[in-house]
Order: sequence, then structure tokens, then C-alpha cells
Amino acid sequence: MNLRLKRSLGLFLALVFILLSVFHVVGAFDAWRDLAIVPTLPGQPAHYPRGLSWLRVAGALALAAVVVLARADLILRSVPKWMSTCACLVLGSVFVFRTVGEFHWLGLFRSVTGTDFAYWDAWLYTPLCLVIAVATLTLAATARSR
Repeated sequence: MNLRLKRSLGLFLALVFILLSVFHVVGAFDAWRDLAIVPTLPGQPAHYPRGLSWLRVAGALALAAVVVLARADLILRSVPKWMSTCACLVLGSVFVFRTVGEFHWLGLFRSVTGTDFAYWDAWLYTPLCLVIAVATLTLAATARSR
């Protein structure tokens, strides 16, 4: 993969992670309570996460942006190649696992259907995780220039 394409992929992923991080920071202030962002059973109220949980996820997503930018040689160029490769592989694996799901609430093989969350998980959340997983693993597999 040429350097320009690798950097473009890194910037794309960083932008996605930053936007998701901002989404989670805003969610910490109960802004998304009316959206279908939490798995539910049909007819049952959702267990909405607390603010600190949202902020932890936001921090992890911001760190993910740093990882892909480092792997794309846009920041932290002194980080060893093996470290950025491992970090990208772990990050990609997390999103592969999220894409597959846990066979009940979310992912490609969820058994709970017929809820607003299941609809959005099928059409937005899981496909987005698949794109992130493929892009991150592709970035991890590229040669790092010096």
C-alpha cells in the first residue's frame, strides 16, 4: 500500500473514532436517552448506561484515534513498528468481535430481533464495526515507512 493511501486510511479511521468519541461524550450528559442505542427486549425499558461508562468508552475511542494515526505515521513516529502493529491488531480484533456479536443482543448473529436497537444494529452499528475492523486490520498489515 502506498504511503498516501495508508495515511488516508489512518485519517479516515481517526475521524471516525473522534466522531464516535464526541458522540459518547455528549451521551454522558443524557443527550441520547431517546435513541435506540441500548439493547432491549421487546416491550421492556432499556437499562441506560451512566455518565462514567460513556466517558470511558469516549476515552477508549480517542485512544483508538491515536493508535491509527501512529500506525499511519502521522504522529508518534518514534513508536516502534511492532508496537503500533500490535495495537492496530488488537483494535481491529475488538471490532471483529463486536461485528460477530455475542449471539444474543448484538452483532451479526444476535437472536433478539424486533426492537429499535436490533434494527439499528443490523443497519448501522454492526456494518460500521465491520468497516472499522477491516480498515484497522488493513492498516495493521501495511508496511510502516520510516
